[in-house]
Amino acid sequence: MVRRLFVLVAVLLLAVQIVRNAAVAEWAETSPASAFRAWPTNAAAELALGMTEIGTAAHERRPVGPATFAIIDDAAVKAPLAPEPFLVRGVQAELNGQTTVAAQAFAAAERRDPRSVPARYFLADIYFRAGDPRRTLEQIGALATLTPNGSQAIAPYLAAYAKNRSAWPYLRDLFRSNSGLADASLAELGHDPTNADAVIALADMRSAEGSQWAPTLVNTLVSARQYAKARAAWAATSHVRLPPDVTVYDGGFTDSKSHGPFNWTLTSSTVGLAEREPGGRLHVIYYGQEDGLLAQQLILLGSGAYRLTMTVSGDLSRAKAMNWSVRCDGTSKPFASMALDDAARGWIFAVPPDCAAQWLEVSGTSADISQQADVMITNLKLVRVRANG
Repeated sequence: MVRRLFVLVAVLLLAVQIVRNAAVAEWAETSPASAFRAWPTNAAAELALGMTEIGTAAHERRPVGPATFAIIDDAAVKAPLAPEPFLVRGVQAELNGQTTVAAQAFAAAERRDPRSVPARYFLADIYFRAGDPRRTLEQIGALATLTPNGSQAIAPYLAAYAKNRSAWPYLRDLFRSNSGLADASLAELGHDPTNADAVIALADMRSAEGSQWAPTLVNTLVSARQYAKARAAWAATSHVRLPPDVTVYDGGFTDSKSHGPFNWTLTSSTVGLAEREPGGRLHVIYYGQEDGLLAQQLILLGSGAYRLTMTVSGDLSRAKAMNWSVRCDGTSKPFASMALDDAARGWIFAVPPDCAAQWLEVSGTSADISQQADVMITNLKLVRVRANG
């Protein structure tokens, strides 16, 4: 009888323990106070409540009470492998100016949970303030993989760090191991034209094709009117060798890989279609129903006269609806234009002074009665016209 009663009590105690464990596990994240009430001496419940109290106090900008720290300390004894007590200890040490103690506490938290975002964040901050780029970037690289959309979130911090040349070797190592983080960080850097040299120095040019940082850098330099530097960056990232006297690039319409703006940007829209075809041909179809752009390229011509020549095949009588034009970058009105059928016989135009960069464009202009135009352009050349002829 006594034995049966003992077994029954043991079973009941075990059942109570299971229920309490289940309650704590269920409430620890959603309702820490309920978890603590269910089992006030359970380490998980204590940690859940203590961390919540600390977070609430920080949000309300009030000091954390000693009772909360006592709960955390008690949990640390019961759960020596839990990272939270060490995070709290580290923050306390930081507030007291004990940076070395804080670093040791955060490192202990990281050892207990290598995926702890707070531990790595605090360590990165300490290493950054200590001027230790290698360990700083190790932590930042880990944060990029541990946090949602980490590369985009971390990129602004790495971009700021990249302004310090002494950090470049460590950044290159980090970027080699995380191409997504490299692309996001270099794109962030590329929004400021003063960072152009840093982007080129840190980037792996083999990964430029298809990246977001390469066009971002080039377009930023164009917007800053640093045209020569923009074209040099475009050529480097596109793996293009430009002759020193280049006027228009890819007049044979064979380079379909290089991005704009110093290569042709071709349209596929309700206006019409422009596309390269085998054999070095540009196929242009204008639907005739609305005005709009069909093809364009940014070129860098000095002031003076130039002759544009090409071979145009197709129905030239309908090609009058399309025209070539040239406008200065930053303006909307062209300083020269000519119908495509007339330009096919050779077109001379003059670039005015104070026009450092120009957009060479093919566009369509609608008429009262819309007609589709379909032409093929080959052998496009742009040469400077000498003063004597």
